[in-house]
Amino acid sequence: MISSELHEQLLAGLRDGSVVPYLGPGVLADVRHTATGAPLPATSDELIIAMNGGRPMSPKLMYEFPRAAMNVELKRGRSAVTKFLDATYGATHWTRSAVHDWIAVLRPHYVVDINRDTQLLDSYAGVPHLLVLGCARLGGSDYRFKLFMHDGKDYTAILPEQAPVGMPILFKPMGAPRPQSSYIASDADYVDYITELMGGFAVPSFIKQMRGDKRYLFLGMRFNRDSERMVMSDIIYGAARPAGWVFIATPTDKEQRYLKKMGIAIINADCHEFLAAAQPA
Repeated sequence: MISSELHEQLLAGLRDGSVVPYLGPGVLADVRHTATGAPLPATSDELIIAMNGGRPMSPKLMYEFPRAAMNVELKRGRSAVTKFLDATYGATHWTRSAVHDWIAVLRPHYVVDINRDTQLLDSYAGVPHLLVLGCARLGGSDYRFKLFMHDGKDYTAILPEQAPVGMPILFKPMGAPRPQSSYIASDADYVDYITELMGGFAVPSFIKQMRGDKRYLFLGMRFNRDSERMVMSDIIYGAARPAGWVFIATPTDKEQRYLKKMGIAIINADCHEFLAAAQPA
């Protein structure tokens, strides 16, 4: 359970922008295919099984999606992974998640979403905003992101120095199928992207300037995977202390040790319990 005092603190922070929602795979747990009722592949295991035609891969490859995606890339080419993600998140129709319906009402100024779907973009439909998609292994560029400005109707690719001040910012480090397909998926992608995150080339300068002293509310996140932990630690660089809160009903010992080190407090509850009582005023 979450105390009423913390509940109000989080709501106030989300409204004034001092607390940033950070969305993980768990926020998509209630999403279903509109025709078949099948769940949306969101977690590592779900993505691997979906990419492999509904069958598990070997135990070694089932360890983490980037490892499985690297195997597919080596055997069938990079395009096979991209086509799978495009088909899953761009060409298939899904129901809305409760978290994204909530975000569509609250519309925080800054949201980080490590999923590869488009529901966050839909939550800001009709609202001018900036969209940052992670990318990797691109030649001829100092950046590991693609930046788009939405004018309320359409997206336009822009350079970081062209970004208007004050617009809401949607940061999807693992990418999305639209407005231009871009993904961090395989081991090779993660190695390149995390290296550039550490070097400062995977986060736009305007995010670096505004993220100082922010705290983060992690929704639908678990911290057992090294790749997700490494991405998170660099994206929240400069966070206030404590760095934030995470909803995990039954954290593992590994998660408890890591989150204590990072200064992230564990709330032993499901994030949907918070959302049910946190409808924006």
